[in-house]
Amino acid sequence: MSISLNAAQFRHLSMNTRFPFKYGIASMTSLPHVFLCVEVDFGGKIVKGISSEGLPPKWFTKNPDTTFEEDLPEMITVLSTALDFSKKIKADTIFEFWVELYEVQERWAKEENIPPLLAHLGSSLVERALIDAFCRASKKSFHEVLRKNDLGVRLGYFYDELKGGQPADWLPDKPLNQIIARHTVGLGDPLLGSEITKKDCCQDGLPQALDEVIDEYNITHFKIKICGEIEIDLPRLESIATLLKSKIKGFKFTLDGNEQFSSISEFRSHWEKLKENALLNSFLNEDHLLFVEQPLHRDFALNDDVVHEINNWDECPAMIIDESDGELISLNRALELGYRGTSHKNCKGVFKGIANACKIQFNRENKEGKWIMSGEDLANVGPVALLNDLTVMSSLGVSHVERNGHHYFSGLSMYDKDLQKKICLAHPDLYSFGQLDFPSLIIKNGLISVDSLTKSAFGCGLELDEENIKKFGDSGMVPENWKS
Repeated sequence: MSISLNAAQFRHLSMNTRFPFKYGIASMTSLPHVFLCVEVDFGGKIVKGISSEGLPPKWFTKNPDTTFEEDLPEMITVLSTALDFSKKIKADTIFEFWVELYEVQERWAKEENIPPLLAHLGSSLVERALIDAFCRASKKSFHEVLRKNDLGVRLGYFYDELKGGQPADWLPDKPLNQIIARHTVGLGDPLLGSEITKKDCCQDGLPQALDEVIDEYNITHFKIKICGEIEIDLPRLESIATLLKSKIKGFKFTLDGNEQFSSISEFRSHWEKLKENALLNSFLNEDHLLFVEQPLHRDFALNDDVVHEINNWDECPAMIIDESDGELISLNRALELGYRGTSHKNCKGVFKGIANACKIQFNRENKEGKWIMSGEDLANVGPVALLNDLTVMSSLGVSHVERNGHHYFSGLSMYDKDLQKKICLAHPDLYSFGQLDFPSLIIKNGLISVDSLTKSAFGCGLELDEENIKKFGDSGMVPENWKS
């Protein structure tokens, strides 16, 4: 069967956060959310597909010397270039289509000096739209086409040791039907509701402070961000530790270094200062801490000297990469240096994430040690990006996933009321109006139900008729002069 792109259009919607999301060097208050709507020709049968992604400041690139408005044109170029390349591709499988797109996008990015993490935002957006169209055309769920390898995945393209294997050899037989929500504690997030001033209170009916989030959703898992300055991190972590110990028995968390350190030795020094504190010494032990994410800046994280610094640190916590996972070889390189795994985000590539999950499972079965495949967020929201992402996590067997889009944005309030109702009808286990004027993500006892997602095409159960598509936002690519 010959697969080609018949037609495509971008749409975009501006989204404002409920309150600033502070991470690393950025403080996000708004972003453009992009939808890619495609029509795919499957041997003469035309089927629609859709994908979407928010474009957050300072994640795909982390240059402190530029503004988000200066970075945005390059992000737009990456998306439009990937789509232009896609229009010239014909392939027998979705995977082969992606391989051709990935490789031509990679060559172009190197010529233009565009970093791979940013470059493949474009190829991944096309990839997801194609997968969605394929699932809709075959009338099968993502997990079904993954298990049967209808997508044509060749694991040997990524890892020699997986050559000849199928995703079903390494991934769960059944998708998860619920996932633990790992709640993000951003650098500027209020910890106690009583400390929020009237001026800063969101007043939209959703919890804002950490104690309110715990009470509302019964959260047990967290992702805590640090800034790298001991005089700030130490007292804040003390406050967080005190709060969690007082409210939750057996809580778990990950620590996000947000690329704040230039070497393992620098991070080690910071870590050991934290551990000198009696409260944090117990807080940061393996009873609670799952792993540390991306402590080193991407410019240094995969340097040769990392392996020696990790090997010489007897009490080194388990660490994974995230922003450093920009290339197909990144995970292998990280494992060689002593990291324990990587994260999955759909924006880094679905096929890449599938292969990485298989590689991690291969290590679990063949090598001693703690091997980690994490699920991380990018302020994902519905009705497309979040649902796609949760669907992949479910099939990869990632049991706890960072979720923060529902926390920093007011549910689905940015969409037309009719579209809101349709989403709730398609995914009643995932979204509900409750007592609010808009639907919000349902989290019960710290869990997100993904049952309806595993029974839909690529998670999103909405029909892609013209009426619904128009309600996703304005037509066309994000204007280059978009202002936050």
